[in-house]
Amino acid sequence: MREKTRLAMRIRHSASQIGERLLKCMSGMSTMVDILSLSEHVDQRVTLRGWLYGKRSGGKVAFLLVRDGTGLCQCVVEAETADAFAHANELSQESSLHITGTVRKDERAPGGYELLVAEVRPIQLAKDYPITRKAHGVDFLMNHRHLWFRTPRQSAILRIRHRLIRAMREFFDERGFTLIDTPLLQPGAAEGAGTLFPVNFFDEEVYLAQTGQLYLETAAMALGKVYCFGPTFRAEKSKTRRHLAEFWMIEPEIAFAELPDLTDLAEAFITHIVQSALTHCRTDLESAGRDTAPLERIAPPFPRITYTEAVDLLHSDEVHERLMSELERDRTRLKKLQDELARTEQEREAARKGWQQDKLDQQILALRDKIRELDTDLRNRPQHIEDARAFEWGRDLGGDEETILSRHFEKPVIITEYPKDVKAFYMKPKPDDPRVVLNLDVIAPEGYGEIVGGSQREDDVDALLARMRAEGMDPAPYEWYLDLRRYGSVPHGGFGLGVERTVAWICGLRHIRETIPFPRMMGRMIP
Repeated sequence: MREKTRLAMRIRHSASQIGERLLKCMSGMSTMVDILSLSEHVDQRVTLRGWLYGKRSGGKVAFLLVRDGTGLCQCVVEAETADAFAHANELSQESSLHITGTVRKDERAPGGYELLVAEVRPIQLAKDYPITRKAHGVDFLMNHRHLWFRTPRQSAILRIRHRLIRAMREFFDERGFTLIDTPLLQPGAAEGAGTLFPVNFFDEEVYLAQTGQLYLETAAMALGKVYCFGPTFRAEKSKTRRHLAEFWMIEPEIAFAELPDLTDLAEAFITHIVQSALTHCRTDLESAGRDTAPLERIAPPFPRITYTEAVDLLHSDEVHERLMSELERDRTRLKKLQDELARTEQEREAARKGWQQDKLDQQILALRDKIRELDTDLRNRPQHIEDARAFEWGRDLGGDEETILSRHFEKPVIITEYPKDVKAFYMKPKPDDPRVVLNLDVIAPEGYGEIVGGSQREDDVDALLARMRAEGMDPAPYEWYLDLRRYGSVPHGGFGLGVERTVAWICGLRHIRETIPFPRMMGRMIP
């Protein structure tokens, strides 16, 4: 019995010693966290995993700017922590690492929190990273698009894109729409044969999809309210800032819907997207350089005008006088930018420290880009203004006309009833004015152009056949589409919203190429 008691006492003593050792070990342990959650770990020891975005040293202290995909964190490494300080000094830009330390609040640091470092563990030391913190031209950055993602601004744009896509899908999912995956390989055109990309499909020529709409209509006749979301392709030989050869589109289609139903839905949809961005993406919008004040004004009702009223507006003295006033204002702005560039170049010549030179180089490049774009715009704008005044009814509204109209309104403007001859074969003519169709385009404000296009569809099989023959189309490949009008036809319609143009507008970007991870444009296929 005494032997059992002594054995139990030894076991308890051993357990106590083990417990003490575990507590000592745990006191030196850290919690693996991401930068976004640092506010939840103030005065705690944590470990970050990420990449070195930037570094500067003050002799006895090194400041590491670390990114991990959720944000940036300033990490302070003091010389007293010898191993950590040595590792910090050997790190190069975009080296991967684990870094451990204590979180402390500091309003001056990015995100409001920084790390007092105890340990730095390099994973891989990057050498000669091509995108330095110096200024680079757009072509260079596009050729290194796979690495350009890593900059805070580009990461912010991609996160905003993700949030907007999520909001788009939520909008339709919450309203009882069913997602339909439409084919990317299609036998013919839906939006004009001149913009098709041909593909060899087992020795048969087919085409990359311009839209999922025709196939989506079949699903609407089965399920009532449907939508598709995916890539679409247009072989337009255009290098404008608004065009991509491959872009993503979300398209709802609704049985028993007429034009007023579609305009109401588009208005609610766009409002929902903008509100989601303002609610969830404030920090990223700031990183993208977006002034959110214009977005705050986006709420129903949107202005609604017909194509004919839009043409009258282009001809009006009111619009002409405002355009001339903006022209003079922007000429003054150009002069101010040129003066600012000259001052910044002088500062660059006088700068002594490398980090100051790099910062000024970036400012100089940004100013030169702004000046180049504004100067080109100002040289072309007088002709655009005159073209607008001479615009003839019956032509399709182009980018210049859309820009002029969009600057006339603070909210997206819905334009309806375009001439039939400039619109697709499937659009239904207006019963009391067959010169026009029951369509809608939504033009984003601030000069961003069309972001939504749609229509009520022709639901009468004879009328649709007549229109196809008038367009010189062979009805044979579309027999399945015509069946929708033969068997239980109803009024129906839908629209498509271009994701990239919408992202460009909400982020305030000058060029659409930054809105998609890997842009495909004429002359741009790599990476």
